[in-house]
Amino acid sequence: MALLKKGDPAPAFEMEDQDGTPVRLADYRGKKLLLYFYPKAGTSGCTTQAVLLRDAGEALKAKGVSVAGVSPDGVKSLKKFNDKNTLGFPLLSDGDHTVSAAYGTWGEKTQCGKTSVGMTRSSFLIDEKGKIAEAWYKVSPKDTVPKALKALGS
Repeated sequence: MALLKKGDPAPAFEMEDQDGTPVRLADYRGKKLLLYFYPKAGTSGCTTQAVLLRDAGEALKAKGVSVAGVSPDGVKSLKKFNDKNTLGFPLLSDGDHTVSAAYGTWGEKTQCGKTSVGMTRSSFLIDEKGKIAEAWYKVSPKDTVPKALKALGS
């Protein structure tokens, strides 16, 4: 799968959030969306990333940006993760990896010399028309917010 780049149409999706509510890309039409993909709820890097996004919520909202996270975790795990960290944004379950594959974030990766199949931490700023405004593959948990704010002119 080719990696997405600026100007590409964002792949459509429908996934359940931590409350079991279906969430679609189309729900964000006319708004900006920071869609981020992370490997596993509750791990240290994923918690750091989610909490930093939560804490930047007002700054992102002031720029007209909504946030949603995507992982292969089930709805129950996402609910527990959200409740423990009071995140306040949708965490979407991509258990079959279909959406992650469409965004180029699921597949073979090498870490510490070992090859495995899994999620590559990535973030996408999607514009009001559903196009990729920015794409960051292999983004550090701590860099997600600064990169988004920089792209938004902050």
